[in-house]
Amino acid sequence: MSLNNELLRSLANQFGSPLYVYDTETIENQYKKLTKAFNENTKFFYACKALSNINILKFMHKIGINLDCVSINEVKLGLKAGFAPEQIIFTPNSVDFSEIEAVKDLGVHINIDNISILEQFGSKFGNTYPVCIRINPHIMAGGNMKISTGHIDSKFGISIHQIRHILRVVNTTGLVVNGLHMHTGSEIKDIDVFIRSIDLLLDIVHDFPDVKVLDLGSGFKVPYQDGDYTTDLDLLASRVDESFKRFAAEHNRSFEVWFEPGKFLVSESGYLVVKANVIKQTTAATFVGVNSGFNHLIRPMFYDSYHKITNISAPENAAERIYTVVGNLCETDTFAWDRKISEVREGDYLVFHNAGAYGFEMSSSFNSRFRPAEVMVYNNQAHLIREREKFDDLLYKQVECDLF
Repeated sequence: MSLNNELLRSLANQFGSPLYVYDTETIENQYKKLTKAFNENTKFFYACKALSNINILKFMHKIGINLDCVSINEVKLGLKAGFAPEQIIFTPNSVDFSEIEAVKDLGVHINIDNISILEQFGSKFGNTYPVCIRINPHIMAGGNMKISTGHIDSKFGISIHQIRHILRVVNTTGLVVNGLHMHTGSEIKDIDVFIRSIDLLLDIVHDFPDVKVLDLGSGFKVPYQDGDYTTDLDLLASRVDESFKRFAAEHNRSFEVWFEPGKFLVSESGYLVVKANVIKQTTAATFVGVNSGFNHLIRPMFYDSYHKITNISAPENAAERIYTVVGNLCETDTFAWDRKISEVREGDYLVFHNAGAYGFEMSSSFNSRFRPAEVMVYNNQAHLIREREKFDDLLYKQVECDLF
């Protein structure tokens, strides 16, 4: 299901714009696609860095998915949303060891991607608290260099060429390794990338007798425009199952398989509704200036990502015109160049589609502009899940010194 124009216009009139709107039915349908494609030996952990509003987390818990976190605060949000510690995996990067210790005290799964941290953890806790280890496979994958995480220059994971170093730490400290993890990137188009990751993990798992879980990260591709490629989940599930069954037959050893989808679950559920402030004709282009910018949706500027833009105020038979859609910041904040959109008038509402992942989550108050409200549509009812910021919010936590 997708939310219709009439509802989105109504919500913008009710709650103001810019406005983020999330459709929980879409999220649940995406999750059902995963559980239908993969067998019962597969678990899914929602990568909540994509969208961490507490109400979204509560909904994820309700539909039965687990949680993937990258900070201690995400872990605490997950626990507050109702997830049990064993339903949460913590996969940090470049954090202080004290954060690892604090998360350990919360009882969740811990995924370590640094030999220094591995040594510290093993030396302090020995075999009393099992961990997962994130391996960097040196595989280039993903839709953009900024979302590719498994290549040789990536900061993520311990190099697959450092296995002997990992084993020295394990053998010296008695550390129990119960899982191995790889994540090569986001928006992976080639299923063979996942299979290569599996093959690499199965090559090294012989050195880790306590491993029960192989975590393949995620990177499932979602469509952004008509005709766009999406990950063939049925084919991927079949190939993954084939690899593990072959290994089990040869080595009499099986594993639980984990995935950590984020964008796949929430991207298509999200809409950013904005208002056309001005139509500006220049010698080069016709600009639509909207009441938003990269302070609300940074992905087009940061990742060169494509977001479909529709004019939900236009009549059905409105002619299309070519526009460049820009924001209201004192920076270049171009959402789209030379885009065909139904004729736009000042005051019309435009919608950015696929705005559920890394939209509000990466927003800011740049230019001292307010972050938008968020609305969740659940059981065909709209619920405000975050108020629009106000002027006092800009000063919150600032310390105004009596010096001048």
